[in-house]
Amino acid sequence: MSIALTTDQVTKIYGEGSSAVTAVDRVSFEVGDGEFIAVVGPSGSGKTTLLAMLATLLRPSSGSIKIDGQDLGRMKIRQRTRFRRQNIGFTFQANNLVPFLTALENVELMLRLNKSLNKDGRKRAKEMLDRLGLSHRLNNLPNQLSGGEQQRVAIARAMVHEPSLVLADEPTASLDTQRAYQVVETFANLIHEQKRAGIMVTHDLRMVTYVDKVISMVDGIIDQITTDRDSIDSMANTIQTTPGSDVLVEEKANSEPEPVSPEISR
Repeated sequence: MSIALTTDQVTKIYGEGSSAVTAVDRVSFEVGDGEFIAVVGPSGSGKTTLLAMLATLLRPSSGSIKIDGQDLGRMKIRQRTRFRRQNIGFTFQANNLVPFLTALENVELMLRLNKSLNKDGRKRAKEMLDRLGLSHRLNNLPNQLSGGEQQRVAIARAMVHEPSLVLADEPTASLDTQRAYQVVETFANLIHEQKRAGIMVTHDLRMVTYVDKVISMVDGIIDQITTDRDSIDSMANTIQTTPGSDVLVEEKANSEPEPVSPEISR
């Protein structure tokens, strides 16, 4: 297994002097091709800030991030933007589908942005949606889809351009338990089958049953990295729930987001 992502002593500090806040503190880990990991931790643990840096939306204060061996810190803004568009896929809690585009057009949008919306690209977009059980929804608008279907369209859009790294930020927070399991299982299967590196930030420990590694963060640092299958399954089963319930762990669903630099809007 080759290494797709490496972080080395990555740190992010907001502010200066006595008002400085260290959101992420000397974080180091690796993710291989075809490896799906979860980043968990309470509100304020640095998960969102870390994800923003991996997405090239924030620059670390120190340390390095390499994707496919390329050092993001050495890139200029335009280079990072191009690299992000071509090599990184995203899914979010609010799936951010374009409301006036069909499911197929939303997936093709990523190809259009990368100037690769050709015959092969269109075929791949349809095959991806078919793989996700949405072949009968190609021409539906987002408001004609269920929450789980919308999230699956977002997954297809995140992976259709064949990125090296796929990032998911709380992808199940707005879904009921059954749909949440379905979405994460589908996401995990695609990560493994297509040999992408996948990282999911989640507050719901039940979802880690589908990942290969769990990174637990507290106060900006990595508290623990769990790779043992039995330990991961035990973590996922710590909270017992019944189908349809929405028990969340470690942080409240309506917690305040972590501070993000203005650069995130670029």
